[in-house]
Amino acid sequence: MLRELRTFMAVARHGTFAGAGAHIGLTQSAVSAQMQRLEAHLGFALFDRTGRSATLNAAGRRTLELADELIALYARLAEPSGEEGRGGTLSVGAIASAHAALLPDAIASFRRDMPAWRIRLVPGVSLNLLAQVDAAEADMAVIIRPPFSLPAELRWRTLIAEPFVLLAPAAKKRATWRELIESEPFIRYDRRSFGGRQVDVFLRKKRIAVREAIEADELHGIAQLVARGMGVALLPKSAGIGAWPRGTVAHDLGDDTFHREIGLVERARRADHDAAARFAECIAEAAARGTGLDRAKAVERPARKKRR
Repeated sequence: MLRELRTFMAVARHGTFAGAGAHIGLTQSAVSAQMQRLEAHLGFALFDRTGRSATLNAAGRRTLELADELIALYARLAEPSGEEGRGGTLSVGAIASAHAALLPDAIASFRRDMPAWRIRLVPGVSLNLLAQVDAAEADMAVIIRPPFSLPAELRWRTLIAEPFVLLAPAAKKRATWRELIESEPFIRYDRRSFGGRQVDVFLRKKRIAVREAIEADELHGIAQLVARGMGVALLPKSAGIGAWPRGTVAHDLGDDTFHREIGLVERARRADHDAAARFAECIAEAAARGTGLDRAKAVERPARKKRR
């Protein structure tokens, strides 16, 4: 019943079955079916159902308190026993670019300090990883900052601010970014992702009409399409991508530059978890050593200075 309990906690937090499903990657009917199974297993109703809302009743509120404790106890099964010095397992989610740019250094530092601990890396997109941390299925995750407020149980730490550039075929290096984006086929960063939503907002805010040709989520793949002359793309200058492919040129957006914010999301109630807290610090230290805010800002400063 652990899966049902986690879904129940999401329903209690978001107020509706549909809202909970949107955050944990389930349909409304799947959430409803899980809640029916949980109520049947417990033998009592958890919600007062009126229309589309699902309000916790007295039994539901009591169950929510116990469910949170049960999930926390389950997570502690793999934690060290203290004096015996045994390790445990940390479940860490990360978007693709973080796997290459941040986590190798962070894991190396953590393993030097806590060699008995195991790290389980969970790949995924930001929305799904956020839902896993929210449901206590992952200890933390490195994701793109969501365009909405986080639940009170979660806390956010900014690691990297990556400036967007217009990536174009090298043959187009003499044109301005605005000329290119309005005239060339546009390869769109998937608008279902948090980064892709930023691109969509930017285009609408600047009232730029693009000639859409391709939509994709994988940044390396988009860059390779640009290198093959398939069009232009708005992409973040990310340490996870590294150097742009041969045959491309990155056009600075100047005063119109916007950023993709990468950060660490974790459950606030795990702040006293020594291993999780130490690994979070290792990630922050890896970002500060050159793959984080200082490097990203250094990338855009020379361009601004040159314009003066």
